[in-house]
Amino acid sequence: MSEMVELKKSQLGSLCMLWSFFNFSNSQLLEIAMALEASRQNFIWVVRKEEEKKNEEIEEWILEGFIKRIEGRGLIIKGWAPQVLILDHEAVGGFMTHCGWNSTLEGVSAGVPMVTWPLYAEKFDNEKLITDVLKIGIGVGAQEWSRYEKKILVRKEDIEKAVIQLMIGEEAEEIRNRAMATKEMARRATEEGGSSYSGIKALLEELRALKASK
Repeated sequence: MSEMVELKKSQLGSLCMLWSFFNFSNSQLLEIAMALEASRQNFIWVVRKEEEKKNEEIEEWILEGFIKRIEGRGLIIKGWAPQVLILDHEAVGGFMTHCGWNSTLEGVSAGVPMVTWPLYAEKFDNEKLITDVLKIGIGVGAQEWSRYEKKILVRKEDIEKAVIQLMIGEEAEEIRNRAMATKEMARRATEEGGSSYSGIKALLEELRALKASK
């Protein structure tokens, strides 16, 4: 990771981070790989580490010249990576997320625009918040509720299109500006007197009062 960060220090907002904490099929992983390569965007791709057999299968498509072709602009991390630390780096200008609430808040707090790929449950609602309400993200077009599917969920062309739109598309600068404005709103909300600060304070006071009444 340090090598990629050093490489992109002079290119602010040029790096897209993709987080794959999901059991994607090898076919879907291949679609993602082809999309990232075709997009010509710099990226860090964090791939969930599976059991040994799965890792061996993943190696089959990763090593088919892909690593060599993305050398200098792409980094694959298998397993855990410091998401918040990476998001806070000035080189990161995009975040592909499955729209979990924690990741959504981390993206907002970092002021990083998002490519949204919800998979199930409330994540589709979180996507609407990101793309339709805050307008700080672009969706890949995911429609199906999917868990541990063996099939391809989103095609290479749709992933590539979303990444390019977010990073260098006509609305990219506007989206970045809104993301930074949303970051500032989030910061103010957590300061003393802010809405989040006041909400937590009210909750603690209510809990103390409840405890004292027993």
